[in-house]
Parts: sequence; C-alpha cells; structure tokens
Amino acid sequence: MKNNKSRIITVSMLLIGVLFLSAGILRGENIIIFEKAINICLECIGIG
Repeated sequence: MKNNKSRIITVSMLLIGVLFLSAGILRGENIIIFEKAINICLECIGIG
C-alpha cells in the first residue's frame, strides 16, 4: 500500500515538473536562460 502511494506521488511530481518546463519553453524563457548562462561563463573565463 505504501509503495503504491509513493509511486503516485513520484509520477505526479514528475508530471508537474514536465508541465512547468513546457510552460517555460512556450513562453520563450529558455532563450533568456541560455543567454544569461553564456554571459556568466564568458565573464568567469575573462573573455567578456
């Protein structure tokens, strides 16, 4: 019984994560995140 409840919680949390990830991609936020990541990496290396 406990194993089944744990599995339901795990699957529901996974689905919620996929839902939020999809919403962010549809809003175009992935492009913003990649641009910020590139800027941070270039600043740490000292190129930017």
